[in-house]
Amino acid sequence: MKHVVTLGLVLTLGSLLHSQTASNTQTIAAPFDKTIEVTPSQAWTDSGIDLHPGDLLQISATGTDSGDRACDPQGTAGANPGRLPLESGLPGALIAKLQEKAETPVFVGAERHLKAAEEGRLYFSSNLSGAASCQGKFSVKVHVVPGAGNETASIKSKLASAAQIWMNGQLGGAKTEQAQNQTMASDANVSASAAAGGATTAAPVSGGLAVSRMPLDGALTKELQSLPRRVSDEFQNPGDMVNFVLIGSEKQVQDALAAANWHVADTSTPGAVAKAILMATQKQDYLQMPMSKLYLFGRVQDYGYEMAEPYAMVASRHHFRIWKSSLTYQGQQVWAGAGTHDIGFEKDQRNGKVTHKIDPKVDGERDNIGQSLQQAGAVKTITYFTPSDPVRDAHNATGGGYESDGRVLVIFLQ
Repeated sequence: MKHVVTLGLVLTLGSLLHSQTASNTQTIAAPFDKTIEVTPSQAWTDSGIDLHPGDLLQISATGTDSGDRACDPQGTAGANPGRLPLESGLPGALIAKLQEKAETPVFVGAERHLKAAEEGRLYFSSNLSGAASCQGKFSVKVHVVPGAGNETASIKSKLASAAQIWMNGQLGGAKTEQAQNQTMASDANVSASAAAGGATTAAPVSGGLAVSRMPLDGALTKELQSLPRRVSDEFQNPGDMVNFVLIGSEKQVQDALAAANWHVADTSTPGAVAKAILMATQKQDYLQMPMSKLYLFGRVQDYGYEMAEPYAMVASRHHFRIWKSSLTYQGQQVWAGAGTHDIGFEKDQRNGKVTHKIDPKVDGERDNIGQSLQQAGAVKTITYFTPSDPVRDAHNATGGGYESDGRVLVIFLQ
């Protein structure tokens, strides 16, 4: 995004809204924890946890037997599975469903964050079609944050958060705790590809990103290898890396991103600041700040999506662009995406103007996109793909530097 915006907007919002903060504080319900033992040979284990719209579930699981044949919540590669309840997961992996009569379970593995979209009840099982080949049980810990805790915070809190985000970005300390955890775990869990351009078998990323160990299909691997590695601006300056792929129809993409609370960026820059101020005075959040045009496959992005703390959008936002490629996999469209996290402002090296500064640890934003979709229940499975020519250290089109482990996140949508 190349339009000029300043902290003055945040300060203006603060002045306009100072008198509105007293009546906007929401009551937050208390989170709670529960541990459930899951026996792999049992069809479905009732957690006893009733779900309500907006509830956030932070789930972690371990095998309780330390022997050679201990059950692994990530599943076991190479087993002869038969027809599994969740075909995209490895045999024996921990799976869940959020309604008793749900037809399709979701992958949990060793760690997963989920968000309840409707009333329901939480159940766990092992991804098996017959008897378990492992010993022991799963110990599953569930941390529940009730939906009331996800309601809009007071305007005063939003403004304080916006100002802190902006200051952190300008002082170089903008990485959130979540992004730091994701990046550190990602760095620690990078493993070599089975072959050049193959999928990795990384462990789950801290922060709730559950990554499947199931190898990518060889035909898909070859197609992904053919994708461009970086996008460019209108002057053909190479920029952000292509760091994730979505596989699904256009409707699946739109529905999944809406469920994950991503907002389609406005297409017109003029009037954006005025619109943000107007919506704020009406106690509404402006979360659709315009996004600049970047190019892949010789054309601008098909869609731009963004997510941010209310009122911090002008200075800090999670955002990405996606392009529909010419590739398909098993009849589903393949979309190429480039995501970065804006954390403040810096000088545009092309023209000396002010532009957004990105978090140089771009893998955090890649994994954040995947986690948000998983949490919304919009994902079948996620894995990593390491191209034979990975991008590890580069600059975006405005001159800002960034670094990566070079992997591309492949997201199969429900």
